[in-house]
Amino acid sequence: MAVVGVGIDVVDISRFLGELGRSPRLRERLFTPEERDLPPASLAARFAAKEALAKVLGAPVGLRWHDATVHRHRGGPPELVIGGSVAARAADLGITRFHLSMSHDAGIASAVVVAES
Repeated sequence: MAVVGVGIDVVDISRFLGELGRSPRLRERLFTPEERDLPPASLAARFAAKEALAKVLGAPVGLRWHDATVHRHRGGPPELVIGGSVAARAADLGITRFHLSMSHDAGIASAVVVAES
């Protein structure tokens, strides 16, 4: 195993919710159907996770938000499920696995993604 990259992102939850309120279609653009109805702090954390993932991948043009979904398993860590443009970029970089940590507290949501080969 070798670490290929690390990405981190922090989101102000109230500011993020304000953006979602001003741009109703933004929720549909950023999140997959299974993510869209989550509580506000969880949405902000998932946005931070997708931003951190983009940073790990070098934020290339053409990444699609719907090509990454955060799954949460009861009693287990969150998991990034990728496809399409995200999977293609990960393959180009030799990435075989992602590790994800998310948190939200005191009005801030954060996420860290570690990519390994």
